[in-house]
Amino acid sequence: MTATEKPWTEAMPEEQFARMRDVLAAPSPIGLEAAMTFGVIEPYFESFRPDGWAIHRFQGHAGIVFDTHPGDEERFRIMVVGHADKIRLQVRSIGEDGKIWVDSDSFLPGTLLGHEVTLFSEDPEAPGTYRRLEGGTIEALGAIHFAEEAVRRGDKGVKKEQLYLELQIHGDEPKAQVEKLGVRPGDPILLNRPIRRGFGPDTFYGAYLDNGLGCFVTAEVARLIAAAGGPENVRVLFTMASYEEIGRFGSRVMAGELKPDALIAVDVNQDYVAAPGVGDKRFQPLSMGKGFTFSCGAITSEQLNAVLQQVARQHEIPFQRDVSGRDTGTDGMAGVLANVDCVAASIGIPIRNMHTISETGYTGDVIAAIHAVTATLQELDRRDDGQGSLRELFRQGHPRLDQVSGLGHPGLAAIKEDKEDEAAAASK
Repeated sequence: MTATEKPWTEAMPEEQFARMRDVLAAPSPIGLEAAMTFGVIEPYFESFRPDGWAIHRFQGHAGIVFDTHPGDEERFRIMVVGHADKIRLQVRSIGEDGKIWVDSDSFLPGTLLGHEVTLFSEDPEAPGTYRRLEGGTIEALGAIHFAEEAVRRGDKGVKKEQLYLELQIHGDEPKAQVEKLGVRPGDPILLNRPIRRGFGPDTFYGAYLDNGLGCFVTAEVARLIAAAGGPENVRVLFTMASYEEIGRFGSRVMAGELKPDALIAVDVNQDYVAAPGVGDKRFQPLSMGKGFTFSCGAITSEQLNAVLQQVARQHEIPFQRDVSGRDTGTDGMAGVLANVDCVAASIGIPIRNMHTISETGYTGDVIAAIHAVTATLQELDRRDDGQGSLRELFRQGHPRLDQVSGLGHPGLAAIKEDKEDEAAAASK
């Protein structure tokens, strides 16, 4: 990227959009992430992998790490993390009428009704092998005619216990027909809607932006870093984690195994400005189309956040400041949860309709995140001398609030002038 290029202001190229669609469409429910990590991302990584870069796999899960300097324990280690696992529905039981009752997991029950899904069933005769069952939809009430009056009026909603998978089973012995298929409690079910371009300029919508986007961004960063010749001084660990949606268990194992000095998590975030009915909660004004987000608070490093902001400003990459309390809610917590001393940052891509079949995003925000993380890695590589100077810089560079200068009111004239400058810049 040159100083004059701003790819986040342009439409995402079709080839890149197709890669993003493939990552997000990979059937990778919690605990079964290999379709994304091994099936989509690893072949893509192999298409540009420089000599010497390696792949780490793990025994307990299908997470994967692409390593620029395998085995080098002296270099400053930076882990960039997306998570591959998708929230899923699970089979709970099979009714006498052939209904497959399901657990809604982290979905709002009312958002699931009528949507096409795919059930992945383990073969009872060959444990460890799976089959795909398509043609079903998620239902709850059957029809408005069967709903109680309060539900018909909208005063009450759908309960998760009412959800079932409709396979159009009919005739004799409906339960036996389903059981004959080998469908069993615990089988995962995924929403079936690959992303497509939206009506709004440079938008897209579909299922599982959370968090195929984080893995897509991480893979694209790896490609850009490789194309630029790779890092000279730091060691980068491009990580696709598992188990994030049930407690961020995969990334903490990876951090515990590889012990990064810095960790940058990439996840989705909320478009609070467009969120309905939350105005009185005074959320931070994050908005789709305004750039990537970065979290402050929780365990995030003010020093690493400063580098992110500096490189974003230098390259005119749009960004937004997010607020976290005790927890980032992302894999940014992996270091501290694994008892690893590392500086951490949490990057987000603001989306709408999170945890629904119609999650919505803006391609410019995705591209902004890709280039912001890439530029941050390159800046950290530039600041290091390969002899531990970056570790020392972070150890010694913690902000000192006892040494800050005072701040006075700028005056109304200065405020007016700033507004005029902003208006003039906007008109250009």
